[in-house]
Amino acid sequence: MDSNKRDILRKVYLVYLAMAVLGIGVVARVFYIQFVEGDEWREKAKKLGVRYEEIKAIRGNILSSDGSLIAASIPVFDLRMDAGNTHYNDDFFYENVDSLALCLSNLFQDKSKQDYTKLLVKARKNNNRYLLLKRNITYAHLKKVRKFPIFRLGKYKGGIIAEARNRRELPFRWLAFRTIGWDKEGSDNDIGLEGAYSKILEGESGRRLMQRIGNGVYRPLNDETEIEPRNGHDILTSIDINIQDVAEDALMKQLIANEADHGCAVLMEVETGFIVAIANLGKNKEGEYEEKYNYAIGESSEPGSTFKLASLISALDEGLVKLTDTVDTHGGTVRYANRIMKDSHEGGYGRISIQRAFELSSNVGISKAVYRAYHDKPQQYIDKLYSMRLNQKLGLDIPGEGNPSIKDTKSRIWSKVSLPWMSIGYEVAITPLQTLAFYNAVANNGKMVKPQFIREIRLAGETVQTFGPVTLVESITKNPETLPKVRKMLEGVVEKGTATNLRNPVYKIAGKTGTAQIAQNNAGYNKSNYKASFVGYFPADNPKYSCIVVINNPRKGVYYGGSIAGPVFKEIADKVYATRLDQIKRETDTLPGILPVSASGNFRDLETILREINVQWKGDSQQYDYARLNGSDSSLTIEPKATGESQIPDVTGMGARDAVYLLESAGLRVQVKGRGQVKRQSVPAGSKARRGSSCTIELG
Repeated sequence: MDSNKRDILRKVYLVYLAMAVLGIGVVARVFYIQFVEGDEWREKAKKLGVRYEEIKAIRGNILSSDGSLIAASIPVFDLRMDAGNTHYNDDFFYENVDSLALCLSNLFQDKSKQDYTKLLVKARKNNNRYLLLKRNITYAHLKKVRKFPIFRLGKYKGGIIAEARNRRELPFRWLAFRTIGWDKEGSDNDIGLEGAYSKILEGESGRRLMQRIGNGVYRPLNDETEIEPRNGHDILTSIDINIQDVAEDALMKQLIANEADHGCAVLMEVETGFIVAIANLGKNKEGEYEEKYNYAIGESSEPGSTFKLASLISALDEGLVKLTDTVDTHGGTVRYANRIMKDSHEGGYGRISIQRAFELSSNVGISKAVYRAYHDKPQQYIDKLYSMRLNQKLGLDIPGEGNPSIKDTKSRIWSKVSLPWMSIGYEVAITPLQTLAFYNAVANNGKMVKPQFIREIRLAGETVQTFGPVTLVESITKNPETLPKVRKMLEGVVEKGTATNLRNPVYKIAGKTGTAQIAQNNAGYNKSNYKASFVGYFPADNPKYSCIVVINNPRKGVYYGGSIAGPVFKEIADKVYATRLDQIKRETDTLPGILPVSASGNFRDLETILREINVQWKGDSQQYDYARLNGSDSSLTIEPKATGESQIPDVTGMGARDAVYLLESAGLRVQVKGRGQVKRQSVPAGSKARRGSSCTIELG
């Protein structure tokens, strides 16, 4: 028993000993490799090293409202060659290298045939497996390259390597450039829709295993990507590229004509808040206009007279003033503490109603009305402005929105003149888009909606998310009688106030002009720097669109909002009204109260016209070639007209075409005088027709 136990222990010890020797050997070998041969193996690892490389997903497209591309990722390729390819021998290479060099030279026209030949031959001799031939070639070029000598052997045998990347392109160039924006890799200064929706647009990157082939160069280890990228989503904007073009063109013309510094124009749907067009143009160093800053969103400054609407809404809604109340504008000046306020109209307007003061944009009139209402309770005025959300950002998806500034009576910069000057748009700051959102609320029955740029998010053409109106304030007024009064004032500005140049017979515009002096930092105001603006909505009786135009620092001597900004507004509005009739409901056309009591012409034409205008008529059910319409509004009859070839037909009351046809059918030569319907014919109706004789018809 003891003998067996000793045998077992001996065997265990032998196993332990063998394991210990093996372990010592492994440790020794590791030590030897690490510290004796380490440099050699590390060098080999570098040469044969592999790594994962990120494969960018195709960035999603940005689309206009009709689906047109306004920002897209276009595939481009870096063209490389495996010049050390072993699928063909040297004889084949040297037989074809001249032809390949000639094709590359003719296609890219960046090197001569000889230069390409030298490049290819050198790469072959050096066994260059990753030779760069051309960067950023198009897919059309790549298709041609694949048919070139050597490369036509195919992807593997021909040694062609095409590495795809995506390049961002703007098909419409500068249109809405700042709003579209950019997303620069590694930068925190991303702007516009590209920056705001970057995560949605960029998709998910894939991964490809790359092998080091020398000199810090890597090439794909496998033909297929290990982890495929997931392409980004597309975003469908509310931008109408045609209206955008009109807005930028109209703004550009006015900036150039008035040598202005910069300006902006924004068009928005009243009910939804979707931005249809947004143009921002400013002078660059060369003195040319371009979209270099989003003034509509980012520039917060004193609005001037367009702010008078907020002041009067406050007083009207709280029952502190009436539109019929009057104010004395004196000689066009009024003193508040140590400052004098002036009207632009020298001599003032005398005693006028508050409504008329608004229509004429009287600084003296509006400030006196507001001061009279709030001089003993100025914080109540401020609180009312706050309740209309004028002191808050709109919360835009696009970064860079300017901060509105409306101080309260506790502010250290509040003074005895703050109330009257704030009432006319000074000592406050607000962006053009924030101003537009406020006026849009007036047009939208008091509801303030958030301005938006994106209608849908799509993936592979399928809608995955839609966006609707976002309400910021349910109603900017408490009294239901306030808004009708306010709209009446805004219409009055165009009909008989400071913007009569916008009046037209087709549709009504409501809005407000603004002319503000621009503060020169600590130097105060001067008489040479102004900001002209017009903001409003149309059609006034059924608002569908709101729009604001702001032009800064015109230098041609004219600086009033109606004259400078108004024409841009009207050009945009005219284009919208002409092209979006499906969304703008015109007043129902009505027929005149008096229908024609006498008309003659082709029977089928008369019948069609009466049916289209839904007018009942009496007459024989038999159809005639030509007929006369007789009767009054309440009773119309269609009677046949004699058109026999043997006698002259009666063509009175007909149009020229029908009359000439009938008379020439009777064999007469016809001379036409005048325009309209036939009043007289020189050959009496019913007389015998003599072929070849003349007949003159007089139209009127």
